[in-house]
Amino acid sequence: MIENNNIERLYNILNRIEKTDKNRREIEEAKNLIKERNLMGAVEKIRFINSMNNEVQNSENEEEYNEDNEQYIEDDEKNDDNTKEYNEDEEQNNQQNNEEKFEEDDTAKKYEEYMSEYKNKRKTRDDGWLPPPDVKKEKITEKYPKEISNFELEKKYIGVLLNNPQGIYKYFYVFDDCFFEDDDILNIYKSVLFTEGAKYTPEIAKRGFNFSKDSEEVYKMKVELKKAAKGKGYNMEQVYIDLKKLFILRKYYQMNPIEEIQKKIVEIKSYELYDKMTVEEIEAAVNQVIVTNKFKQAVLNSKLTEFLEKGRDNLANGLSMPFPILTSVFKGIRKGETMAFSMPSNAGKSRLTIDLAAYTAFVHKKKVLVISNEMSEEKMRLCLITTIINNPDIQKQHGHKIKKAEGEILQFKFRPDSFENAETDENGFVLQREGESQEDYVKRLTEISTEFRETIEITDWIDKEVNNSIYFINITDHTNDELQKVIINYYYKEHIEYVFYDTLKTDTANIGIGEEIKKTATILANIAQNFRIYICSSLQLTEGSTLPINLSVLDLAVSRTVKEVLDTLMLMKQINRENYGDYQYSLNEVDTQFFDLEKSDDPDVRYYACVVDKNRAGAKPKVLFRLNLAYNMWEELGYLSLKHGEVAEN
Repeated sequence: MIENNNIERLYNILNRIEKTDKNRREIEEAKNLIKERNLMGAVEKIRFINSMNNEVQNSENEEEYNEDNEQYIEDDEKNDDNTKEYNEDEEQNNQQNNEEKFEEDDTAKKYEEYMSEYKNKRKTRDDGWLPPPDVKKEKITEKYPKEISNFELEKKYIGVLLNNPQGIYKYFYVFDDCFFEDDDILNIYKSVLFTEGAKYTPEIAKRGFNFSKDSEEVYKMKVELKKAAKGKGYNMEQVYIDLKKLFILRKYYQMNPIEEIQKKIVEIKSYELYDKMTVEEIEAAVNQVIVTNKFKQAVLNSKLTEFLEKGRDNLANGLSMPFPILTSVFKGIRKGETMAFSMPSNAGKSRLTIDLAAYTAFVHKKKVLVISNEMSEEKMRLCLITTIINNPDIQKQHGHKIKKAEGEILQFKFRPDSFENAETDENGFVLQREGESQEDYVKRLTEISTEFRETIEITDWIDKEVNNSIYFINITDHTNDELQKVIINYYYKEHIEYVFYDTLKTDTANIGIGEEIKKTATILANIAQNFRIYICSSLQLTEGSTLPINLSVLDLAVSRTVKEVLDTLMLMKQINRENYGDYQYSLNEVDTQFFDLEKSDDPDVRYYACVVDKNRAGAKPKVLFRLNLAYNMWEELGYLSLKHGEVAEN
């Protein structure tokens, strides 16, 4: 039979090979493959042995092998009819007794197909069957962006695997998740699956792959890869994980042909904490990118000058707040905790959010994420400019001490240095001339208004504060899962550890179901604890008749049980102007000197009572705030109390 002749020929080839310390083990493995009727694997193993010998010099064994192998191929061609007859006989035997059907039949058939294909390659090899090195390099660089291209890592993985084929039992890539960039490396990987590591490879690892292709160049590449990795002490598991993370990025890069999404998937490789991310976290990050992409995103403090000129409508102390008493009470804002403050509708929740976010970013130099489902990006930008210009603590950072109302900024109103050479309105603001373009108007303001020049210098300063940016994302129609992915994505992408969420509500599917908000708060609390992120949210307070100083969790417009999962909770409400006389404040919680609430002619000046309803860190005082909404200035005055004998009413 032809098969027996082939077996004998292969044994003869092996016997003519001179045994050395380097090839002794390989020769034994080749003989075992012959015994197992894996003839194709045996031929490939013999060629590998000869390639090892070629490292010293081309031996006579290689020449004899090539001659025998050529004769072997010719014999195959001459005996096609015999092969057919052999296969027919074998099929008949199998039909007579199914128990005698061996896997070797399949192997012999694949072996014949393999040798036929190999002969064709031999004929065309000298005509450029393999691409020259420079062509291959060009092909590699074009397949994926350079950020997720790593040919050296692929070579390292294969080299380690060739030195230790048993590793394929654990460190393999299934067909759907295998994204080698280089075709030659992929070809050698398939060789490991079916030849070098065949007896260790799980069936699931082989599924979907075809057999590797053979050539002299392939064997030389194997020898080079094996030699390059040998004795380097590479950690096989780490190499495998590093490559698998790249495979995930490549997989989803191909699956999402939208350029914007592809770009963000590639950016994952540049995340500050990429090296610390697990394979599962890489997959989660890709999903987060896809989810986050559906929401409007921006860096609030970028291009503020352009925005302005266009006239467009743990128990250790954390970071300080712009409010000394609350900083002392809460021991600062601390990573790993969730804080919430509650106000009635249209009372300034978003403005306080921006005030706290800006202070964290520009005084403490921290990256901040603001998530909003109420105020738009444009309104947030305007509020941010107002805050940066007027906040005394931030003024120390940019060096300009001016006062500018939000309405004036919105309407692009600035006062001239001299009223003699400028046309102004009744309030003293420079008028834009009829037919004057915005560009010319800006140029003229630069020349005649110090107030305008200082404002521009402030927005120019904030544009350069890229290392402590305020990132912004507007989510309206969202699920709790999407909210979670947005926060985690920014954590990995920018290493953001301070998040402000305005306003904490139920997800879209559960609008109107108050109890569902506790689920959202629980998700935020888990994120804060697991990733050591500070998350501050605003909540809705009812418009009830409760005195501002007597507020309690019962006055929340949402589920009262949300308090259970928060670390700190503040309830804030405006004190009616006509009741100022009923209140007083002191600089110390226990004091003998008290101050009255002064009435102001400015309608934007208000007083708020702030009741600390929950504080895991200790005290729960009642604090008085004075704020000016026009300048978004929040001033903590002291400890609030009712005057003795007085009963205030709303």
